[in-house]
Amino acid sequence: MNKYIKIAILAAAVAGIAAAIGCAKQESGSKKADSSSKQETEKQEETLPKREYKDPSEYGKVIALTFDDGPSSTTSLVLDKLEEHGAVGTFFLIGDNISDDKADTVKRAVSLGCEIENHSKTHSYMTKMSVEDIKAEIDYTNEKIVALTGRKPEFFRPPYIDVNNEMYEAIDETFICGYGCDDYDAKVEIEERVERTLKQAKDGAIILLHDAEGNVKTVAALEKILTELEAQGYEFVTVGELFHAKGVTPLEYAMYSEVTAQ
Repeated sequence: MNKYIKIAILAAAVAGIAAAIGCAKQESGSKKADSSSKQETEKQEETLPKREYKDPSEYGKVIALTFDDGPSSTTSLVLDKLEEHGAVGTFFLIGDNISDDKADTVKRAVSLGCEIENHSKTHSYMTKMSVEDIKAEIDYTNEKIVALTGRKPEFFRPPYIDVNNEMYEAIDETFICGYGCDDYDAKVEIEERVERTLKQAKDGAIILLHDAEGNVKTVAALEKILTELEAQGYEFVTVGELFHAKGVTPLEYAMYSEVTAQ
């Protein structure tokens, strides 16, 4: 065998070895990528548990506590109270308040069984907006919430409870109002917040409170509200769970402050 043939054979062997090594590395890299992707998916699923609803027949007297204008540092204090009482709530978030430093707060709410809903991007009077701007407000906040929770909001609370037909036509989410106590106003004292909330409490009611930055009076009132409603035999549910418990399918062009069985 002449030296040129030997060189050709040797070159072919080297090329074959190199190709085998390359395939092995590619396969290994692919497995690592698949493993990494799987771990990331599993990690996200582990941190975003979804509240499981009972059969509607298993619910008794139910009430939904809701909180507007977060997330904020006050949201964490509200969550502390809910967790202490084994209760859940529904948080209607302002898109512009959803920042990286509030992400853990939102995820904690979900982990406690709370639900996260839409309260617009800027908390402006949406009746003065064009249809395009209305949709932009909703889409921005929905995208922020989905990025943190993996779940698209089903409910929307209009800023200032100000609505018109253009909003109903542009927004897919169910409109929620609720029974409030003007707790966004610092002049309303703790006891008045408690008394007005308890006076409006009834089976199927949606209670409107605020977890805006610095609203510690509502945090103090919440302790008394939770304790008294527990004593009255109420079960705390999310807004979505309230509709489920009452067997009600939300209607279009409607806004709810309570949900009663059909």
